[in-house]
Amino acid sequence: MRRTPAQRHHDGPDVLRGVPAVGGRAVRGVLPARHADGRGQGPDGPQRPDALLDTAQSGYEDSKALLERWHGKDRNLYAITPRFAPTSTPEQLEAAGTLWREHPEALVHTHISENTGEVSWVRSLFPDRRGYLDVYDHFGLLGRGAVLAHGVHLTGRERARCAETGTAVAHCPTSNLFLGSGLFHVHDAKDARRPMRVGLGTDIGAGTSFSLLATVNEAYKVAELSNYPLDSVKAFYLATLGGAQAMGIDDKVGSLEPGHEADFVVLDPRATPLLARRTSRVSDIDELLFVLAVMGDDRTVRATYVNGALAHDRDRGSA
Repeated sequence: MRRTPAQRHHDGPDVLRGVPAVGGRAVRGVLPARHADGRGQGPDGPQRPDALLDTAQSGYEDSKALLERWHGKDRNLYAITPRFAPTSTPEQLEAAGTLWREHPEALVHTHISENTGEVSWVRSLFPDRRGYLDVYDHFGLLGRGAVLAHGVHLTGRERARCAETGTAVAHCPTSNLFLGSGLFHVHDAKDARRPMRVGLGTDIGAGTSFSLLATVNEAYKVAELSNYPLDSVKAFYLATLGGAQAMGIDDKVGSLEPGHEADFVVLDPRATPLLARRTSRVSDIDELLFVLAVMGDDRTVRATYVNGALAHDRDRGSA
């Protein structure tokens, strides 16, 4: 959730009051809005008016108030959310690290290494650091519960450090392809010698769909372009249990285990005439999952269950 100081003064810590009433598990956070040179400057000039810029102290206070009010209330979680290194001052990143040390039960979310221009920008802003990831490492923002979006251009050393610290990456293929950022190499991230935690992200903003089926479809194409095909079981793992493991909540969601919160969808392999025609010819579950990912869309979701209760029935509308 992105807010500006103008919104902060208007709504205060009630900004998270809009969490859906259906009982879903939600993770929210405040985004400090200041650029690293302290003047609202990006690599191509001014980015935001001064009146909309945050400060390290106000960002810390807002985040702390929201975290203490909402984290762990019902099914809500809170993520400490510096926008990303180049839009944050060292003081803001230090404040974010301090808040996480004070509340290690919270999550951390930010972006990393989406495109080469961004990597160069970070290098120019933080010349004393060894690289992009080292900026977050320096300020104590790596570890179990930290989820970094993209990671397209992580180096081998950075991937190893993510694995060592338990830091996860959200693979956002529709965003990366739409922006021409590059290809995230799942096979490198899941190298058996130093496997990283990886889940799929839709990254709406630059991503082109909320649908995880569409996201799985694009993740498959990215893997094909990388010459390391992604089979359907692994792809659905990234969309389910992989995402839960990335966030450190796989003891609650991500798989149909006794005692877990039952958040799941029911997919209809005969949702459209074309899908029915193709799925009638599948030979095993792997092929069925592949066809659902490549040919499925919102019509494929027959029902949605949230914490065990029917929240949506395609044929009857919302439950």
